[in-house]
Amino acid sequence: MREDAVTLFLAGDVMLGRGVDQILPHPGDPALREDYVRDAREYVALAEAANGPIPRPVDPAWPWGEALAVLERAAPDVRVINLETAVTRDGDFAPGKAVHYRMHPANLPCLAAARPDVCVLANNHVLDFGLPGLAETLGSLAAAGLRTAGAGHRAAAWHPAIVPLRPAGRVLVFAFGMPSSGIPHGWAATPERPGVALAAAPTAAAAQDFADRLRRTGRPGDIVVASVHWGPNWGYTPSRDEVRFAHALIDAGAHVVHGHSSHHPRPPEVYHGKLVLYGCGDLVDDYEGIGGYERYRDDLRMLYLVSLEPGTGRLTGLRMVPLQARRMRLEHASADDTAWLCGVLDRHARDLGTRVEQTDGGTLTVRPLRAGAPP
Repeated sequence: MREDAVTLFLAGDVMLGRGVDQILPHPGDPALREDYVRDAREYVALAEAANGPIPRPVDPAWPWGEALAVLERAAPDVRVINLETAVTRDGDFAPGKAVHYRMHPANLPCLAAARPDVCVLANNHVLDFGLPGLAETLGSLAAAGLRTAGAGHRAAAWHPAIVPLRPAGRVLVFAFGMPSSGIPHGWAATPERPGVALAAAPTAAAAQDFADRLRRTGRPGDIVVASVHWGPNWGYTPSRDEVRFAHALIDAGAHVVHGHSSHHPRPPEVYHGKLVLYGCGDLVDDYEGIGGYERYRDDLRMLYLVSLEPGTGRLTGLRMVPLQARRMRLEHASADDTAWLCGVLDRHARDLGTRVEQTDGGTLTVRPLRAGAPP
């Protein structure tokens, strides 16, 4: 790994609403309109029944747990998360949705504890409380000094978040979502109505649109991240259309495809020396104790530390740090769980021409199957 590499921390879904919001110092209204759960505190009770009592209120850094020390040691240059929660006290429950997430704005210190440089908002929960909720979300994040990408009026939603690098250079984060992740078509941003950057499907036309936007905004030497909220919540195998689309984004100039929406990690791919993450999995949420998909082990979470060659964006190293959610707090995964996760991801990544391997330090990494291929 090059000493002058640019290192990105990429996270999947960070869902600080509902049960997580209820254990923080300033819990919002716990009322829900779900089929089976009508009070967000019930999700806290489920987590406690599974793994033990949770103190209340917790310190704002509690949900990140041991992940914060990992990030402190890694010292990434840029941190990007998919914030899948409205930050609002305002708005009504969006109709036609089974699940709604919101965090009280006074709990923003929890988000700030991870020091994100970019909060991706092009997802299927940022408008859970309508346009007033989106407006307060954008205002609250801006007031906290947090960059956003993927939401607002159309020009703003589709414009990349730009993070300067020291001593020179930039990271551009283009964020958009797709209906396959559950984003309603009516949430699409327009010049007249704020919403999310929504691409109808993983098509050649959508890839060309990305290429055009990059051509208008990018500069030589930029590091470019295409952050995409897409696909189903469960399942390891990306569709052929998703694979073709990811490759088209790389061919158009993206250096990393940062995919999210799946509740568990999906297999990564190294394509022409560039990294494709088809699904990073959830990182922070309140899903402990919920049954039905145990075979996917969605209690296991992943931190992605991606190192890229300056100027070219070529992948020079990847560290995937396995964690486990317990008592709504991230802990290091056990050796057995790490080995299980490695085996599952490796098995599915081989179909993508990539191997997932465990390092001596207990983290996971990738390499192309083809001998001599970068990195």
